[in-house]
Amino acid sequence: MNADQVTLREQASLAPERPGVYLFRDHAGQVLYVGKAACLRDRVRSYFRQGLAARTRLMLSRAATLEYIATHSELEALILESNLIKEHRPEFNIRLRDDKHFPFVRVGMADAWPAVSVVRSTRPDGARYFGPYTRAQALAETLRAARRIFPFRTCSDHRLATAQRPCLHHDLGRCQAPCTGRVSREEYLSTLRELCLFLEGRQQHLARRLRERMQRAADSLDFEKAAELRDQLLAVEQVLKRQKMLSPSLGDLDALGIALTGDEACVQVFRVREGKLVGRETYPLRLAGSPRAEVVSAFIKQHYGTGGAYIPPLILVPELPPQGDRELIEQWLEGTRGGRVRLVRPLRGEKRGLVELAAGNASLALEEARAAGDREHGLTAGAVEELGRVLGLEPLPRHIEAFDVSGFHGRETVGSMVTFEDGRPCKEGYRRYRIRGASGRDDYRMLQEILHRRYRKAAVLPDLVVVDGGRGHLVAAREVLDHLGLTALPAIALAKEREEIYTLDRPAPIALEDASPALRLLRRVRDEAHRFAVGYHRRLRKRRSLKSSLDEIPGIGPSRRRALLRHFGSLAALRRATVEELARVPGIGPRLAAELQRHLHADTRSRAPTEE
Repeated sequence: MNADQVTLREQASLAPERPGVYLFRDHAGQVLYVGKAACLRDRVRSYFRQGLAARTRLMLSRAATLEYIATHSELEALILESNLIKEHRPEFNIRLRDDKHFPFVRVGMADAWPAVSVVRSTRPDGARYFGPYTRAQALAETLRAARRIFPFRTCSDHRLATAQRPCLHHDLGRCQAPCTGRVSREEYLSTLRELCLFLEGRQQHLARRLRERMQRAADSLDFEKAAELRDQLLAVEQVLKRQKMLSPSLGDLDALGIALTGDEACVQVFRVREGKLVGRETYPLRLAGSPRAEVVSAFIKQHYGTGGAYIPPLILVPELPPQGDRELIEQWLEGTRGGRVRLVRPLRGEKRGLVELAAGNASLALEEARAAGDREHGLTAGAVEELGRVLGLEPLPRHIEAFDVSGFHGRETVGSMVTFEDGRPCKEGYRRYRIRGASGRDDYRMLQEILHRRYRKAAVLPDLVVVDGGRGHLVAAREVLDHLGLTALPAIALAKEREEIYTLDRPAPIALEDASPALRLLRRVRDEAHRFAVGYHRRLRKRRSLKSSLDEIPGIGPSRRRALLRHFGSLAALRRATVEELARVPGIGPRLAAELQRHLHADTRSRAPTEE
């Protein structure tokens, strides 16, 4: 037993006999694993017995410290565990792959005039969230259908507050124009509530409501409103026709199917609403080499714990969560849903068939993902091998770092570094640099500054350095590397015009065929470094433009500048504003508003025509 394990055992002996959450961290302080327990002392002590799974033994071999957080109840521990997994994304926990990037549809029901937007995360802000959507096509189809049926606004709050007349969406019948008072708030909120029913997949219930409203409008001789509701009803019925009818007795439920292969897993969720199959979503999982019941438990906690996924009263699963977790998860889901929720493992009949169908689709999705990964791995592996062969590198250039410089007439000049591992971008290794020492348009000195800052204290070195440019850029880069004692670190340059590779050990550049995998890889690396640098430069330039334009105006200090930018959002919107709109900003009176508009319009006329 090594020293770390002795320390961990001592820390485990101090854990209280209370419910809570425990965290294993490595020597760098990174969280390796988060777990919950009904009794912390008993649970953490169980990690030091014989017969542990291989994955658990590997985690313990890397763990340096053990922390725990006591809670009042096991339910609190379950909620805290879910939140900590989302925050730290531990390496040894089962978790949704790329779960931070799945989009949601947000309906701001707590706002005065709710808007509908697509967001990447949920917040406890009183809004309704629907999703997450794992397929962009499904999200686009959902929003297209919703826009055809429900006239809701998609404009910004600034546009809503300052619009003088309705926009084109109102003329097309896709917005009720709350910006100009064309609809009452209650009527608009009624439309948004029906939109929420549509996004929940409860189209039959929605159709009944629309039919009742249409009949009431007709009875009141409001035939124009009745015709509008009739058109909405027809559109909803068209959506219903495309949905597969299973059985009215099924009601609302989610059916989970799981496919497991080694450390890979995939979950398919079939969404059944009012007896109809209204959609399905596929979720790949990371580090799923665990019993099926643990995978089910981890997925349910993460998927329904987002605050966005609709929780039906019945969730069908291929395996029930581990003993003791089922009742706790049901209790947690009931508190979130505000009604009863049951986890059921069906043994026969239509519900069993639905779970098996979802599992079959999950297996197909896993096979397709593996085949696509194999193809990509084959292409990138071939490119790395060819590049190593062409350049005579040993070891192969599996870890590549590329650099580029971006600026405009010597202003806001920045540099970028991108990292590729085994032919794929590694975003954790991306870096941005603001040029400090060099000035003007001296690309060589700016490149040297970036390289010096990157490698002067580097603990891990790449297999190959790539700079954007020709032989001169490579000579400048080589001077810095040699000065830092990195004479053995390979470096090349890739020119833009002829796509030629420059090395200092060859008098002539290397010209590869256009279809060469190695050249395609280098192009991708170079273009990614360029994209990353240009994006950072544009952001700084925009920020400088906003600040400098306002700083030149008498009477506009930091507080008023922040208030203006908060209110209008951009310099373009600020320039379009009238004196009356400017005067409504806190701290800006009519006199200052008139002076502000005069300066902004003068600045527009004096801007250089060559500036982008």
